[in-house]
Formats: sequence, structure tokens, C-alpha cells
Amino acid sequence: MIGWAVSSGLTEYETAVAAMETRAAAIAAGEAGELVWLLEHPPLYTAGVSAKDGDLLAPDRFPVFRTGRGGQFTYHGPGQRVAYVMLDLRERGRDVTKFVADLEHWIIGALERFNVKGEIREGRVGVWVERKGAGWAREDKIAAIGVRLRKWVSFHGIAFNVEPDLEHFSGITPCGISSPQFGVTSLVDLGLPVTMNDADAALRASFETVFGKTELSPPPA
Repeated sequence: MIGWAVSSGLTEYETAVAAMETRAAAIAAGEAGELVWLLEHPPLYTAGVSAKDGDLLAPDRFPVFRTGRGGQFTYHGPGQRVAYVMLDLRERGRDVTKFVADLEHWIIGALERFNVKGEIREGRVGVWVERKGAGWAREDKIAAIGVRLRKWVSFHGIAFNVEPDLEHFSGITPCGISSPQFGVTSLVDLGLPVTMNDADAALRASFETVFGKTELSPPPA
């Protein structure tokens, strides 16, 4: 079974990345099992390999970390569930396209448990929610995806907005998308009284339908 670890409190980004990379290397060497690690970070921005400097609008607001994951700029902070996904794709068909699609289906399945319709859009990575009102319509991102593979073992993962401070996203152009019809949302912003524990339960149930059974495990050292 796949390990399922949850850290309480806030985990410093550099600490998490070091632990994640160590665990991914151990998985690749056959010395450790697959693991999904759920945590929250203090407020920070990360830049993926495709990030453009001009998309960092407030460089002095929060710490900025350059990272090897795919994608552009994103925000992490309290109220956002980050899930670092360390899976061995040598045992899962070595199909990167399918793996990313499975991550999308995982998030969409979790949203369905709150009666929220999550959707994917060609050319826009992540999971989106359509929003409409009197005379207006837009699409808001509710979850970001950014992964990396090394020796066919994945690391980094997803960022799922439960109840983060959405104003913090204003310091970047999230994922390089600046059009006014596209924004950022969260479960609580959609009017749902969802706790982090509720979100974790939904994520775990949906994950198991896509990737397989999990068992509680300690966070990586």
C-alpha cells in the first residue's frame, strides 16, 4: 500500500523539499515505499522551471523559492493543503501524461465529494471551477499541479485551496495567467464550510480510487 502521511502545523519549505527529495531517492533505490505527504507551508512563493521573472509582482512580500518542479509561479500558505506525491512510475506504466491526468482526476474526485465540479482546460494546468453571476462569468483555479520525476519517481505534487488568504495570490501572476476572466478560489471562498480535516478525508478517498489503497505513515524525516 501507499503511505499516507499528514504533518500538523506549518512546515518550512526548504525542510520539506529536503525530506521529500531524500524519500524519493530512497524509493528509486528500492529502500522505501511510495508516500503521499500532506502539509501546510508558511506564506511563500515558488517558481517552477517555466516561471517568468515578470510574473513575480511583489518580490519582497514573502520568501521566494526557485524549484525544479514543472510550472510557473504559485503561492503556498496556511489554509492550502499541499500534497507531495512520491510515487514509483516504474510500477505505473512509465506514462507521464497519464500520471498528470490521474493527479487531475484525483483532485476532481475530491471536489465531487463537496458537490463542486472541477474541470481541466487545455493549455491551463490545474483544476478550475466555473463561476457565474448576473452579467458575469469567469473561471477560478482551485488547485495547482507541479511535479518532477527523477529516475521515474515523482516528487512535488499538488496544492489544493481549502481556506488560504486569496489576497496573497496578488503578489504573483499565478501560473502565468493574468486575464481578468481567470482567478483563484478555494472551497471556503465558494461558500463551503470545509475544514482541513474534511479536505484531507476527501483527498484520501479520491486518491484511493485513482492510485490505490493507502495506509497511515509517519512524515519523511
